[in-house]
Amino acid sequence: MTDIEYGRQKQLLRVRGRNVSWVPPLLLLVGIVLLDFNTTERFRIITWIVLVPGSAAAICGVWSTGAFAVLAVVTYVAVDSAWPNQYQAGLGDFVLVALGGLLATIASGVRVSKERQALHFQDIAETTRRTVLRPLPPRWAGLEHAGVYLAADVDARVGGDFYDIQPGLHGTRVFVGDVQGKGLAAVETAAALLGTFREAGYHEKDLASVAERLEIRMLRHRSHSTALGRDDGDRFATAVLIAFPEDAPDTVEIVNFGHEAPLAVGPGGVRELPSGDGLPLGLSDLVPTEPIVHRVPLAADETLLLVTDGVTEARDRTGTFYPLARDIAPAADADPGGAGAGHTAPRELVRRVRDGVLRHSGGRLGDDTTAFAVRRIREAGGEGSEESEGGEGGEGGRLRS
Repeated sequence: MTDIEYGRQKQLLRVRGRNVSWVPPLLLLVGIVLLDFNTTERFRIITWIVLVPGSAAAICGVWSTGAFAVLAVVTYVAVDSAWPNQYQAGLGDFVLVALGGLLATIASGVRVSKERQALHFQDIAETTRRTVLRPLPPRWAGLEHAGVYLAADVDARVGGDFYDIQPGLHGTRVFVGDVQGKGLAAVETAAALLGTFREAGYHEKDLASVAERLEIRMLRHRSHSTALGRDDGDRFATAVLIAFPEDAPDTVEIVNFGHEAPLAVGPGGVRELPSGDGLPLGLSDLVPTEPIVHRVPLAADETLLLVTDGVTEARDRTGTFYPLARDIAPAADADPGGAGAGHTAPRELVRRVRDGVLRHSGGRLGDDTTAFAVRRIREAGGEGSEESEGGEGGEGGRLRS
C-alpha cells in the first residue's frame, strides 16, 4: 500500500476526525440478523455472520476485528437458539463462524503489520529524498527557483536525478544532474556528489575547481564501490554546473558534463546554451581532460531551464520524443503585465514541462524526470511583483507529484 492509498483509506474511514471503521461490519451484522429473522426456515442465513469479522479484518485494527469475531459467535448462538430445534443451523456452522473469526483476526494482524512496515519504508524513502533533494528556501541566494521531480519508480519516490543551489564565498552555484542507472546505488551516488558540491560550491573560488572536486569525488566513489565488490564500478553521471558571478549580473558560467544543454527562456524566445562538450563525471580516468568553463550572457529577463534526459527522451505511443523547446515556447511570451512581470516564472515553466511530459508519454515514465528552473531576483523596484512567485510550503518551489 502506498502512502497515497493509505491516506485515502484513512480519509474514507473517518468522519469529522473520528474513526468509523467499525460501522460497516456492525451494519453488516445487524443486517444479517434482521434478514435471518425475516426469512423462512428454508432460507437460514445466520451463517453469513462469518462475513462480519472478515470485513472487519480488511478495515479495522486487530482488537476491533477480534471483538467482532467474538460478537459474531455470541450473536450466532443467540439467534440460532431462538429458532425451534429442527430449524437450527447446528454445531457445524458454529465451528465455521468461530474458525472464521479466528482467521479474520489473524489476517487483520498480518495486514496491520504490513501497513506499518510499508509506512516505515516510506519514511525511509522520504528521508532519503530530503537528503538528495533537500528543501530550499523559496528565494535563495539571490535566485528564484522551482523544480519538479517525477520518479519512474513511484514507490521509491527518489532516484538518481538531483538538483541543488549552494550560496558561497564567491557567488551562487547551481548543480543539476542525472546518475546513470537506477535504484539505491544511483541514489547513493547522487548523495555523494551533492555532498561534495555543497562544500566545494561554498569554498572554491573558481568554477573549474568545483568541477574538478566533483570529478575526483565521483572517481573515489566508484573506487569504493568496486572495492566492495559491487557491479556499479563503471557508473557515471551527467550534470550541469552553473555559477552566477556577483561581479557580472548579466552572465553565467557553465560546465557541462555531457548533460542536456540548458535552455534560456525569455521574451526573446528559447535559446540553447553550450551543450555537453565535456565528459560525464567519472570518466576522466579513461580520457583525461580539463573541465571547460563557458561564460555566456544571460539577460535579466531570462530564466534558465535545466532538465534531465527523462524529459527529452520521453516518448509517446509512436516513439516520438517530447518536443521540449517547442512546448515551452509559449511560456517565453510572458505578459509583461501578468504575474511574471516580463519574466518567465520558474514555477510556471516547470509546471508546463511536467504537464507536457505526462501528456506526451501518457503518464508512462521510462526514466526519472526532472526539470529545474532558476532566474536572478531583480533588485528593488521589481521585487514586489515577484514576491508571490516564491515556492510553496517552504519546499523551495518544488512541485510535488
